[in-house]
Amino acid sequence: MVARLDGLSLARLRLAASPVAEATHWMRVALTRSGHPVHGDPGPVARAALRHPDTALVAQLLTPVGQPGYMPDLLTPKPESGPSATVLERQFAAIAATPAEQVAAQVAARYGRRPVPPTVRTAVADGALATRVAAGLRRFWQEALADRWPQVRTLLDAELAERATRMAAGGVGSLLDDLHPTIHWTAGTLTVESRFRTETTLSDTEVVVTPSVLAWPQVTVQLCDARDAVLTYPAAGPPPSGRRGRLGDLVGVSRADILADLDVPRSTGELSRRHHLAPATVSYHLGVLLRSGLVRRRRDRHLVLYQRSTSGDSLVDRPLVGV
Repeated sequence: MVARLDGLSLARLRLAASPVAEATHWMRVALTRSGHPVHGDPGPVARAALRHPDTALVAQLLTPVGQPGYMPDLLTPKPESGPSATVLERQFAAIAATPAEQVAAQVAARYGRRPVPPTVRTAVADGALATRVAAGLRRFWQEALADRWPQVRTLLDAELAERATRMAAGGVGSLLDDLHPTIHWTAGTLTVESRFRTETTLSDTEVVVTPSVLAWPQVTVQLCDARDAVLTYPAAGPPPSGRRGRLGDLVGVSRADILADLDVPRSTGELSRRHHLAPATVSYHLGVLLRSGLVRRRRDRHLVLYQRSTSGDSLVDRPLVGV
């Protein structure tokens, strides 16, 4: 996707967290059997919440985890600024207030030529889908995410603070070009690597840049209308600490930290941001770990991802004696 931003759009760009986005991503994880690669299994309470008719209605509108596709705009309301509880209520209200004709158009776009599930088709025909979606998301939030939210919010606040500092120091272009390896900013043009080949020009559009903890590692772009655009990227989160033990004495502190951080696949760029190291330095350490058989690598589209091998796991998880 390629978007050209005019000066008015750049002036209106802001950072904000989206509680509803976290809820929809967590619901998508709950619909799978594999759980989240970082945050684990949502648990039986989350899956039980999916059985409520309103929550099940929301689930039918979501795209499966790991599969690109259009998600109706009413599920991605623009986050406002302010306390998360206030932002959440405003997002629920915005969902419920979506006009019926927009709901019908969005559902048609979601399914394309495929048949619309009967429960969704009936809710659209009755004009009740928007209010039921808001109710279903509220129920899922209360039962599956409310207890976890303080931890998620702490990570989001730290991410927002870091990004705001970087934007103040280097400008909007520096912020956009450093969000994710698949997001690029060059001479007024924002490019997001994607299977969808679309081009658009944003003129006097409010662009909201939103970090997500539970969407990791997905990047999403919502162009809701000519006035709003939301760019969601995976928050880096704080690097783990206290796990390297005496491993740092053996392989070096930075290399031990990187190895301890490879519980899940990560790219060179992500490791660079998480550990505040130059990409070239991270590449050097990864090369040493790869040649030593402590990590393995694979390609995912345009990214090269690294993860600990079984040998690497044994070093991180077992105390080193006599180093």
